[in-house]
Amino acid sequence: MAVQFSEEKLNKVNEIIARYPEGKQKSALIPVLHLAQESFGGWLSAETMDYVASLLQITPIEVYEVATFYSMYNLQPVGKYLFEVCHTGPCMLRGSDDIIAYIKEKLGISVGETTADGLFTLKTVECLGACGYAPMMQLGKFYKEHLTKERVDQIIAECRAQAGN
Repeated sequence: MAVQFSEEKLNKVNEIIARYPEGKQKSALIPVLHLAQESFGGWLSAETMDYVASLLQITPIEVYEVATFYSMYNLQPVGKYLFEVCHTGPCMLRGSDDIIAYIKEKLGISVGETTADGLFTLKTVECLGACGYAPMMQLGKFYKEHLTKERVDQIIAECRAQAGN
């Protein structure tokens, strides 16, 4: 089956496009990609990106350029819980490398991988703009700050409990 938004989501896409002047529908690309990622399993397949290009009447490469540039877009399937750990200077100085290593060990995955049960994906990202709370990561819409091994254990346990595992 081809990728296609529901009528409700398609109305939302048209609402987003209408925010911009005629002929400038490419300006809607970032919010439409967010909607597509949310609607189609938490990641953007080539088919999904092609679909977005057709809706915005732009070339697929224009969509790929944006989707591959920003770390907020996933270009492969991800787990239910995506751990996006900052690994830039301030977080590294406060121990993000140790936190990343601990998550890898604890979950038995490497950066970019998903656990066999499909629950967790580990990703490293550039600055999330919360340097004063380092080391930190983003989990969904929330920041998890001042990470320690104990805090990571707590976060993993909370995720498992929410998932019913």
